[in-house]
Amino acid sequence: MAQQYSSAAVVMGHNALTRAIRHAEARDLVGRNVAMLVETPKGQAGRPSKSLSLEQASALLAAAEGTRMHAYIALCLATGIRTEEARALRWEHVDFGDPVANPPVPASTAVWRSVRSHGDTKTEKSRRTLALPEMAVNALWAHQKRQAGDRAAAGMTWSDRDLVFSTRTGASLDAANVRREFRTVCTAAKIGGNWTPRELRHSFVSLMSSSGVPVEEIARLAGHSNTRTTEVVYRRELRPVLTTGAEAMDRLFPSSSVPVRGTRRQRMKSGHKASSAAR
Repeated sequence: MAQQYSSAAVVMGHNALTRAIRHAEARDLVGRNVAMLVETPKGQAGRPSKSLSLEQASALLAAAEGTRMHAYIALCLATGIRTEEARALRWEHVDFGDPVANPPVPASTAVWRSVRSHGDTKTEKSRRTLALPEMAVNALWAHQKRQAGDRAAAGMTWSDRDLVFSTRTGASLDAANVRREFRTVCTAAKIGGNWTPRELRHSFVSLMSSSGVPVEEIARLAGHSNTRTTEVVYRRELRPVLTTGAEAMDRLFPSSSVPVRGTRRQRMKSGHKASSAAR
């Protein structure tokens, strides 16, 4: 396994083997559990996740418009929900809101389920209710109308599971379905076909961070149990320069001097000329 699979997959395989032999050991079928006596070998390095730039994300949304993947891409990109949460999402957990109510009721989605065993989310904090931006609301409206057409066409063969994202007969989607259709849209958007649906979540974190949203708030939106997960797993997507302190101090101590511009090399070159003139 270590020659073909990632380290995480090898660990799971080793754990499964250890448990299996433990059952055999309890039944006196083996003398001892040899799997517990060896270290788990290191597997292959996985492909690091990447995130879409704002231009790439816009191109992807434009290419997806009018397709069955538009609402899926818009929702995952706009809210950062996991692919396993999106595939388990039901219409009963989507609230289109009421903007004319007093006070207005925002559109939202309750992320309470996933395709994991027993329908549980990854962690307790993964259960969250997220407000929906306008682009996601519009995409879901159009998707609901398209699905109504699918239901009418399917007739008695329609599987009524109330799923937001389903096949043409209402059945649940599997990961392979989503990957295949997602890559088709990526190719149409001319951003390359080597993207995966889970990278919409990474893109959400990247776009939030570049917009100045604090990492604590990003962790809450993404449903992470703590900010360490956000910082460690999504470290490439987080803004590398923390600007909050500098911006606050600039407000406290406004400077009237003209700021120094130019690249570091240009400044070094200027300094070198000045020192040469002094000599």
